[in-house]
Amino acid sequence: MEIARAAARLFVTHGLRATRAEDIAQAAGVAPRTFYRYFAAKEEAVAPLYAVGARRWTEAVRSAPAELGLPEALEHAVRYTLTPGGGVSAASWEWVRTLVRLAEASPALHRVWAETCHVAEGELAEVLAVRGACPGLAGRGGPGAPGGLDNVAPGPGVRFAAAVAGAAVRVAVEEWAVGEGADGPVEAAVRNLEAVRGFLSGGLE
Repeated sequence: MEIARAAARLFVTHGLRATRAEDIAQAAGVAPRTFYRYFAAKEEAVAPLYAVGARRWTEAVRSAPAELGLPEALEHAVRYTLTPGGGVSAASWEWVRTLVRLAEASPALHRVWAETCHVAEGELAEVLAVRGACPGLAGRGGPGAPGGLDNVAPGPGVRFAAAVAGAAVRVAVEEWAVGEGADGPVEAAVRNLEAVRGFLSGGLE
């Protein structure tokens, strides 16, 4: 994580193209060989920071009040994690914005961002399955099911729901990152979720 933070600082202050892996290693206080022990390329160095943000969103869905339906739980999580000063500090949020903007301009960094989002979808699917809000849970656990929650595993419908919800939030963040407004991506993410509410409500609850 220290290497990731050093990479982010250099990317933000000097730009991705001007930053070398050796620069990141020096800024993090490690040898270049240590850097390459963890990351194959300089772009991969910020993957842990992307992952922290994605994990915060997933955990917010997990901890949403149990009485909320799926669309409401997702909106609850969005408002918590995407509001500067809420789930993340305003300063850190600006770093996130810059890193996502850089990913839009760099194919190599975009692959790192896309892979992080894909992994996050799988984690979100597991959360949705545990919440019992998705199809394909019959005989696989869920609230009140025999065997409790230990037998829950996300089925195809759950993975699709996670992909839809994840895309709704991801697109809002990406559009905000490349835009000029100071406001965060909360309202755009909520609108995107509202656009697929019929699917999430009718097909998954």
